Amino acid sequence: MSFELPTTPLTEPLAVWTDFGGVLTPPVDVTFTEFADRTGVPLWSLKESMRIVGEKYGTDSMGVIDIPLLDEASWSSELEDVLGGTFGIVADLENFGDRWFAGRPANAAWAGHLEAFRARGAFVGLLSNLPPSWERHRRFMIDDSHFDGIVCSYAVGSRKPEPEIFEIAAQRAGLAPHQCVLVDDLEKNVAGAIAAGWQAVHFRDADQAARQITGLLNATAPLAAGAGTGA
Repeated sequence: MSFELPTTPLTEPLAVWTDFGGVLTPPVDVTFTEFADRTGVPLWSLKESMRIVGEKYGTDSMGVIDIPLLDEASWSSELEDVLGGTFGIVADLENFGDRWFAGRPANAAWAGHLEAFRARGAFVGLLSNLPPSWERHRRFMIDDSHFDGIVCSYAVGSRKPEPEIFEIAAQRAGLAPHQCVLVDDLEKNVAGAIAAGWQAVHFRDADQAARQITGLLNATAPLAAGAGTGA
């Protein structure tokens, strides 16, 4: 039985910023497993190759294309080189993004909750570490009309959990940090938001996150009264 959201309007502003991958999509680990099966590359070797390429450029597995430091084709080629040279695995990772998103559904339940938050008067934004070549896949799954603001790493040159991207997002919403809440499936991003003065919800499933966000929406009036108004 799904969680039914209250419909009472807000008396004070709050911005709900949702992640994309793993929140508006199925869990990333599920997609990793399906992608590995689809390409015939062992999952452990794929993840390790991504880590090695990321480390080469002084970042993590996805930082290389989230900023981006490489375009998708160059990144995929380097992954193939590591898979072959380090692990002896011959792989074809061409059109990585097309194959990563193939058959990947949107999280309709969470998208519905976001619409309900907007109906109550919340600012709803997308805050994602996203490669530029994956933007078209994102828009196909959930288009821009669902959001009051969109902040993606490739467009602003910063990525979660870096403080700069949270500063940019709060400014886009026209609110103070404490009036923004991040919903994200990664603990490091949740911690980064809290360190930036935000509120945050660690996403596990749509109804769990909706209950927590609803509690924050219901508490906006006393929170804002005690902490000041937006920036």
